[in-house]
Amino acid sequence: MTVHFIGAGPGAPDLITVRGLRLVRTCPVVLYAGSLVPREVIAQAGEDTPLTPRIIDTAPLDLDAIIGEIAAARRQDLEVARVHSGDSSFYGAIGEQMRRLRQLGIPYDVTPGVPAFAAAAAALEQELTLPGIAQSVVLTRTAVRASAMPAGESLAAFAATGATLAIHLSINNLARLVRELTPICGEDCPVVVVYRASWPDQRIIRGTLATIRARMRGQGITRGALILVGRALATDDFLDSRLYAPDHHHALRPVDQC
Repeated sequence: MTVHFIGAGPGAPDLITVRGLRLVRTCPVVLYAGSLVPREVIAQAGEDTPLTPRIIDTAPLDLDAIIGEIAAARRQDLEVARVHSGDSSFYGAIGEQMRRLRQLGIPYDVTPGVPAFAAAAAALEQELTLPGIAQSVVLTRTAVRASAMPAGESLAAFAATGATLAIHLSINNLARLVRELTPICGEDCPVVVVYRASWPDQRIIRGTLATIRARMRGQGITRGALILVGRALATDDFLDSRLYAPDHHHALRPVDQC
């Protein structure tokens, strides 16, 4: 018996990985985060098992109840698909679940998923790292009701690097975000809010640090949004990558071919 933590992707049912879908289809017990994972993503749950699948929405459950369901599956020697949104390696709250499983001696593995920031970039049809503009992406959040941010992990510190910022779980902190970033990035710095990337009701709101708050008024968005900030979001004035330059040689393109 193994617990399979699965990153189900950002929302579109066809963005779950082949491995993730196989596990959802073959595991007789499926625990999914119903507040974030649409039912369509697990529509095929248990289809490839001879047993009647047990499908549980964990949104109303606390950690003890979730582990209780897993322990019950273990007593019956049943494989468990534990389905989270996006990629569960960050803001997935799987760390404490895995710690409990280690304490109980229950084996587990992890299947990665398409993260929300990648789905947002795809929706924008943009690259987040452009030569001479930004070569790093910072995945971060601000503190609202969730855990406090560690000392040193401030928006100002990250913004000072010039990296593209992908700010999660922070739409209700938009005013603070604008206030902290404007002195560093400038009022004209591009900002994009992507609501429910890849879902049928996906919305994209573009602006700058000076305009984004006004453009968000009346949108009714209080959760499920990713905020992207950085110069790479709104420019065609960047260098071509050296990767495809005619005089750039590497192992697969020797110098005598350049």
